[in-house]
Amino acid sequence: MSRYSLFPGCKIPYYLPRYETSSRLVLKQFGVELEDREFNCCGHPIRFLDFKAFVFSSARNIAIAGQRGLPLLCLCQCCYGALRYADLLVKRHSDLRKEVQNFLISEGLRYPEGLEIKHLLHVFAEDILPENIQKKNVRPLENCKVAAHYGCHILRPRDVVQFDTPFNPTKFEKLIESTGAKSIDWPMRTQCCGESLWDKNMTLSRELTVKKMRNAQEFGAGMLCVSCTHCQIQFDRVGEILKEEGGNPYVPSILYPQLLGLSLGLEAKDLEVSPALLERLS
Repeated sequence: MSRYSLFPGCKIPYYLPRYETSSRLVLKQFGVELEDREFNCCGHPIRFLDFKAFVFSSARNIAIAGQRGLPLLCLCQCCYGALRYADLLVKRHSDLRKEVQNFLISEGLRYPEGLEIKHLLHVFAEDILPENIQKKNVRPLENCKVAAHYGCHILRPRDVVQFDTPFNPTKFEKLIESTGAKSIDWPMRTQCCGESLWDKNMTLSRELTVKKMRNAQEFGAGMLCVSCTHCQIQFDRVGEILKEEGGNPYVPSILYPQLLGLSLGLEAKDLEVSPALLERLS
């Protein structure tokens, strides 16, 4: 049985609770235990305002996880990228490491050696493994054509996140196919969804999202599969706008643990999969 410290991030509990709910349910099916800790923000939102405050925020979370010696499991890709980047900086720069250690001492904490920081996709792709997921399928999603939307922070920068090759990744597609669904090949699968621009240039942000939806639709997808908090929020809000306008393209999106949970035979209501989304999958 595997154990991880769960880092849900700030946005998931408020904006996207179904991500955590469905993740807990499917991980339990594979004997994974999650331990909850009192974490703070990863620091990602302030990295361009006060870089040292960002590093200290991430370092404190890593130190808290280090108290239990368990790998740190992130659901949000932005949190994952921030924590991995801060960890890399602390390991590379001795002066920064000394500052971080002095900062942590005031709270009775210390920076751990060799703590693993993983995203949810890491756990499924590298710890649980697609072939073991496939063995547990009781309701394979054989009629579904799904477009894998990676999200930026699981692929780039490669030396920080270390998940898959950033230009031609395959791991997410294999995870989707382990549910019985068909993963389509589409040109825009690794491009940004536009969420980071939403508060800066909403027109451009929406345009990027619609382009992705149109591209996925043109290549035969009935659904996008997502593993990033911010991307799912973006697809949700742009999708609602498109539905209100009665326009196309509208391609719904589903979080990977929801898709996986359905193939494992879990109930849609427990996974918080909407009836409209479930109808698309049938």
